[in-house]
Amino acid sequence: MLEMTKTPQQIVKDLDEYVIGQDEAKRAVAVALYNRYRRLRLPEKMQADITPKNLMMIGPTGVGKTEIARRLAKIVSAPFVKVEATKFTEVGYVGRDVEQMVRDLVDVSVHMVEEEYYSRVRGRASQEADKKLVRLLVPGIKHEKRQMTMQDMMAALTGNGNQNQNNDEDSEEVTDAVRDQRLSVKEQLSKGLLEDREVTIQMDEQKPMGGGGDMMGQMGIDMGDMLGNLLPKKQVSRTMSVKEAREVLIRQESSKLVNHDDIYSDAIKRAENTGIIFIDEFDKIAAGNKRTSGEVSREGVQRDILPIVEGSQVNTKYGMISTDHILFIASGAFADTKPSDLIAELQGRFPIRVELDDLSKEDFVRILTEPNNSLIKQYIALIGVDDVHLTFTKEAIDRIAQIAYNVNHTVENIGARRLATILEKLLEEVSFSAPDMAMGDITITEQYVNDRIGKITADKDLTQFIL
Repeated sequence: MLEMTKTPQQIVKDLDEYVIGQDEAKRAVAVALYNRYRRLRLPEKMQADITPKNLMMIGPTGVGKTEIARRLAKIVSAPFVKVEATKFTEVGYVGRDVEQMVRDLVDVSVHMVEEEYYSRVRGRASQEADKKLVRLLVPGIKHEKRQMTMQDMMAALTGNGNQNQNNDEDSEEVTDAVRDQRLSVKEQLSKGLLEDREVTIQMDEQKPMGGGGDMMGQMGIDMGDMLGNLLPKKQVSRTMSVKEAREVLIRQESSKLVNHDDIYSDAIKRAENTGIIFIDEFDKIAAGNKRTSGEVSREGVQRDILPIVEGSQVNTKYGMISTDHILFIASGAFADTKPSDLIAELQGRFPIRVELDDLSKEDFVRILTEPNNSLIKQYIALIGVDDVHLTFTKEAIDRIAQIAYNVNHTVENIGARRLATILEKLLEEVSFSAPDMAMGDITITEQYVNDRIGKITADKDLTQFIL
């Protein structure tokens, strides 16, 4: 289990690098997260009685609700999934597949733990991969393959692929000339001189994933795995560079060196104790004052989600998982409804309510300039690929922020997403012309902003369709 190394203040400081404002929401999620690690340091008997304090974030679109949750999970390396509540109100989906969000969380957790296990054995796996590459680059003299025996057939059915591999190695003769050439190739590989040479390797066929809506998948049964354990995996040949082949072979060798049962067990524990499920558009399953047949189905979805949030056992292909201590973060605008329109039992499972503030012009200025991944920094980097140095004056940034604020309040409020629309329209000509012109330096001024999008913002009809 990962140890918590950040305090709530440090978590908020990290969130500040990506999300502007919304201090109350940041503090709430940081405290809720840290309390889970406090619980893990308590005696086991008391741990079972302390449940996570689920949050409900309320605010218009584009103010940072999803970004806060996503960045939070990355900061603490916690399994995280985002689901849309509206998925469970679609025709044919009403209340039928709500447990899939938990299975998705376990899949993410398994991938995270698997990568950690693989990193521990990477050194040994890399050595084995290089040995294979040497044999592939300098093959021995092939002998005629013997006929498959009953023992070989049984080994294939039981998934003993190593025996087949050993048989292939035994069927080739390594002469002194081949051995000397392999030593030379091994030395060149270690020096990185053969990274671009092409090599053909055998790997398991990658079958497309089946749809998550099938009945077996909803019951936590993976038919592909069941059949894969009965039948040998189909091998396919792929030609790629030595550099790419090494990573494929390292992954194959790493899989042999780790205990997958330990991975699945640790992954389930991690998902149970540190997992975060973010349910977006939560307001869309609130019935409100209307009581048509469609609204009643929404209440049914709430009642299906309720047992998962309360705590229940969900069957996955890796084993049973308890949702008692998974942190749920609900999010919604609640423009036409309110949290009290949810059923009382579900309201009680989200004790922390945080209302996110609408974005001001000053917030837009900060969003454009302060975050590590701000839009202006992204556009400067993109245009810079064509050896064009793009700069924005302070007045231009202020003007862009003012336009975004005005459009949000005269057309429809979509929060910070409005900035992407405005910048794309503003830099349309620059993006189009930059590859063909050695323009050197381009400065975006307030006058340029007015010339490009000033007329559009002055015409309300144009604004509705363009910005």
